[in-house]
Amino acid sequence: MTGRFLEDLKNYDGRQLKLMEVCGSHTAAIARSGIREIISPKIRLISGPGCPVCVTASSYIDRLTELARDGKTIVTFGDMIRVPGSTGSLYEAKAGGADVRMIYSPFDLIRMAADDPGRDFIFAAVGFETTIPVYTLMLDEIREKGIKNVRLLTALKCMIPVIEKLLCDGSGTDGFLAPGHVSVITGEKPFFETGKKYGVPFAITGFETDKLITGIWGLLKMISRGETGVRNFYPSAVKREGNIKARQKIEEYFENGNAYWRGIGCIPDSGLYLKKEYSGYDAGSRDLVKDEKFDVMCCCDKILTGKMEPVQCPLFSKACTPLSPKGACMVSSEGSCYVHYSAR
Repeated sequence: MTGRFLEDLKNYDGRQLKLMEVCGSHTAAIARSGIREIISPKIRLISGPGCPVCVTASSYIDRLTELARDGKTIVTFGDMIRVPGSTGSLYEAKAGGADVRMIYSPFDLIRMAADDPGRDFIFAAVGFETTIPVYTLMLDEIREKGIKNVRLLTALKCMIPVIEKLLCDGSGTDGFLAPGHVSVITGEKPFFETGKKYGVPFAITGFETDKLITGIWGLLKMISRGETGVRNFYPSAVKREGNIKARQKIEEYFENGNAYWRGIGCIPDSGLYLKKEYSGYDAGSRDLVKDEKFDVMCCCDKILTGKMEPVQCPLFSKACTPLSPKGACMVSSEGSCYVHYSAR
């Protein structure tokens, strides 16, 4: 069946289509599969703002480096350490003597804090709906064990508001590959409602090559039939109602607020912040919502909104490489610039 879908995609000869995947894992998987090179040139696949590292504002990095230089111990995942802020990265702060530590699981931090109660730990908590439930479990354990020396600096974001921002700004996108991992938590409903509201189709799909082909083919068929809303091509993982328990845990600890997205700007109610009753675990996350100025040479704003391909950026593969990134899109293995650079 997938073979027939691929033939349809190869032979498509209708109007030019612009399809966006809004998931960093989809961006990486599409590059590995080589799908872009084998489908019709009239189907343009573009990457959107679905990499949490890529959309993290420089003010967030600046605040982390400030805390690190102030003697706090910053704990983060590997990619975040190299994201550039306006005053440098965490990697540079570490090289200058700051205590910056990388972990693989948030629960590693709990062990660190319990073993060293006299040290203040700041956890760089970033991510979309996919990872936020893990942070709620981390908070459960911190509270249960009475750990007092851990605070979170959060940059937690929701997917639907940024998609609606792109649609309101006239992105010209004909259809979206909905983020598979996020959809596991949210379910189908938010994408159905957004699709109906803005008159565009969404296809929820997985990450293997056959699933990607099926999802792209599904979008093609929805567009050809004038359909909007959502179709779920990943029913083994994504249920109509999503993961209700996970959403309840998120609602227990967090509430919506405005959030700043690197290269895009401030989007109302697109962020999640610890509720007032849990503010003792927060390291000033709400103070980071402000306008920012970007280096005019960096094209992160256009890359993240699908207005430009990474290779069109004048810094790509020259001044900006994975070893010397000028923008966050070149840092993460799910960033569009990194993916395009690695696929050369």
